[in-house]
Amino acid sequence: MDVPESGAAGTAAPNLAEGFPAATRERWRALVAGVLRKSGVAEERLADTPESVLATHGYDGFDIAPLYTADPPAADPGYPGLAPFTRGHRPGGGVAGGWDIRARHTEADPAVLRRRVQDDLMNGVSSLWVAVGADTATPDGVPLSRLGEALTDVYLDLAPVVLSAPGPHALDAARALLRAHADADVPDGRVISHLGLDPLSAAARAGERPDVADAARFAAEHAARHPRLGLFVADGTLVHDAGGSEAQEIGSAVAAGTAYLRALADAGIEPADAARRIEFRLAANADQFSVIAKLRAVRAMWNQVLEACGVPADQRGMSLHATTSDAMLTRRDPHVNMLRATVACFAAGVGGADAVTVAPFDSAVGLPDDFARRIARNTQSLLIEESHLAQVIDPAGGSFYVEALTRDLYGAGWAFFQETERAGGIGAAIEHGELRAAVDRVWERRRHDLARRTAPLTGVSEFPDPHEKPLVREPDPARRRPVPGGFPARRYAQDYEALRDRSDAHTATTGHRPGAFLVTLGPVAAHTARASFATNLLAAGGIEADDPGPIDDAPSAARAFAESGSRVAVICSSDRLYDEHAEDVARALKGAGARRVLLAGAPRDAYREAGVDSFVHRGCDAVALLTDLLDVILTDPPTTATDSTQGETV
Repeated sequence: MDVPESGAAGTAAPNLAEGFPAATRERWRALVAGVLRKSGVAEERLADTPESVLATHGYDGFDIAPLYTADPPAADPGYPGLAPFTRGHRPGGGVAGGWDIRARHTEADPAVLRRRVQDDLMNGVSSLWVAVGADTATPDGVPLSRLGEALTDVYLDLAPVVLSAPGPHALDAARALLRAHADADVPDGRVISHLGLDPLSAAARAGERPDVADAARFAAEHAARHPRLGLFVADGTLVHDAGGSEAQEIGSAVAAGTAYLRALADAGIEPADAARRIEFRLAANADQFSVIAKLRAVRAMWNQVLEACGVPADQRGMSLHATTSDAMLTRRDPHVNMLRATVACFAAGVGGADAVTVAPFDSAVGLPDDFARRIARNTQSLLIEESHLAQVIDPAGGSFYVEALTRDLYGAGWAFFQETERAGGIGAAIEHGELRAAVDRVWERRRHDLARRTAPLTGVSEFPDPHEKPLVREPDPARRRPVPGGFPARRYAQDYEALRDRSDAHTATTGHRPGAFLVTLGPVAAHTARASFATNLLAAGGIEADDPGPIDDAPSAARAFAESGSRVAVICSSDRLYDEHAEDVARALKGAGARRVLLAGAPRDAYREAGVDSFVHRGCDAVALLTDLLDVILTDPPTTATDSTQGETV
């Protein structure tokens, strides 16, 4: 028998959905409600929109929904290369050769910098981001008088240099860079480097009043002679590194770009010319979709600013530099930073960044070594050359989720920008502390989530290794020192790492790590889940769990605890065994001299009355709990107590 081919003339293609119910939002809601109901979610929360239970509450005033569809339709993002430039300012995207791989250098020794720059340029790097400091004994980067020496081997008309210099020395560093180009016989018309002027961020970090006019006049003096020279950087990482939100980051970056645009116009540079000489810098972290969306949103925001300034549509493109987040990097288990950086770099590329910097995995520890720098380079090269990430224009475009997130971030970022403008501009917001106050409010919410591990950090707050041998690196000369009244540089892991540092100091002094005794009631099957949970949480503070194996009753628990020499006990078992033994065990442990008795499980008043001091459970304040335990273990002097069960002094 002849079987006609599917789709042939006169033959209908099979309907693969035949026999299945239509997939509607209402049916999906019913299925979600059924699952949540079985999970114990209250019925009143499921009445109207059960998906709200699954929504993620962000820091910018809108929620991330669990499901996105074509209804309601997202705003039209336009086409690549055309306003509003949501999809990128180049019609061909990065297909020609990928993005600009930019390596950051913070070395103070010109010889070391010269060697590492050469190594980078020979292995895939296409531009350099160089920290320059004053000619002092401890410069914040390579001394400005020796910048030319460090760049001796660089073809400056092919590999541009972007400066990063402290506020008081920024203009001197810019002169040194231009002098290096002149010494290398680079014609003025072929100078493609960037002065990296950013007086707003410098003033914010130093706790000083911003002054943009001097830098703008200096830039204008050199702009006409160097038509391709970059001038200012509008740096959103100032806000990101202080713990701010995505909308605050892009809103402040656009506000900074607007301030520089005004200053350059006052100095005599046409808005269109000024706009193309401003580079925007944003942070890319491991929250890949938020990174993609904010890079798309910020381009549309800048387009709207330039449109209001009368800049022609074909000249409103944004030069966008994405650098992997310093805030997300950890000193503990730093090799996990390779994974974070890979996800962040992927997101930056998909989001359409023109230049990307990947921080070496040991950057939070100190000055990166050669191996870490090679891994950072190769991360980008592999994504471009082997994963072909740049060969698709705006690959996230059309995703219901990404388009909705872009829209929401645009709205929140634009609102923050307008709020900043109403306050007198970003300079005034920095001077009067309004920007810092807004960022601090978000940081406190973020810190709350980190402390409760609802925002987990692999290798730090989750799955830490208490016996890890920390990496040792030379101090990074460009590492920002905290300045009273200035913008802080915060890292998400800092509170946990401070606890681990206390634990390490105690271990180095005494030869043993701070510990807590696990009171594992009942058989292994009854206590192992909560014992594992407690062990993981304790390790996040550098506290080692002592697991004695199954314990039968209160007298056995008191005896085993007394023999352990510990000051902290954590009761671990099932709810059924808690009902039978928890109160007696807590009283026995207190009688055996426990300074803190914890129970792994949900809080109960009856257990508190029996002597349980704290409860270890999902969503508990791990940082506060671990801080208290270390205070008890490391500072509370041992005392004697009588075990009421056994009648002996322990």
